[in-house]
Amino acid sequence: MMVAPQSSTTVARGEFTGRTEPFRRELLAHCYRMTGSVDDAEDLVQETYLRAWRSFDSFEGRSSLRTWLYQIASNACLTALQRRSRRPLPSGLGSPDQDADTRSSVAQPDVLWLQPIPDALVQPERGDPAAVATSRESLRLALIASFQYLPPRQRAVLLLRTPDADAISEPREPQARAVLDAYIRAFETSDAAALKQLLRRDATLELPPSAAWFTGAGAIAEAVRGLGSPGDWRMLAVAANGQPAAAA
Repeated sequence: MMVAPQSSTTVARGEFTGRTEPFRRELLAHCYRMTGSVDDAEDLVQETYLRAWRSFDSFEGRSSLRTWLYQIASNACLTALQRRSRRPLPSGLGSPDQDADTRSSVAQPDVLWLQPIPDALVQPERGDPAAVATSRESLRLALIASFQYLPPRQRAVLLLRTPDADAISEPREPQARAVLDAYIRAFETSDAAALKQLLRRDATLELPPSAAWFTGAGAIAEAVRGLGSPGDWRMLAVAANGQPAAAA
């Protein structure tokens, strides 16, 4: 029986995939931290792997493969950010709304809003619990929003130094899920009183693609009352940016 030998290209492709694929999730998280956009981050990871594949033969191992991939991803992000503005949240554009009737808020589709990212796309499938916790903290939506105020190169330098986010004290998972379930129930039933009791005094509600946002439990509760009648909304418990979340 004759067996055709594998071509060098096939062998190289197999080696490239086997060695680089384990870094895909963390590279997606890195590109997301740089851009604040899930869509852009996914495109940039594809661009990173294409650039890496084209120059894989010249990789001499002077740095780790992980460091090499991060450098390629950062350069791809910097190129993309030359033609894109920062992605804000509504709170980054003006003062909070005073009118609780949010139905009058006009969508602003021309603004490139900061996007949340599902944990399933970026969280390690397995690994050291401390590393997983650090990854979650470094994806906080407020932290990603703060990165948007830095010039792209400063953003890249800060992220490549892998800064640790401030430790955040959170309830254990059963407690967090109970709070999330109560939030969803209050939102779906337009129960302003229940929502007000649930929220912290300094809570913030932001409503992209409109520029409307509200701060304070009372203002948020009234805003939710104005969003519709009981039964108008349905929510699903999810996880995003390293925290319990709800998809509406």
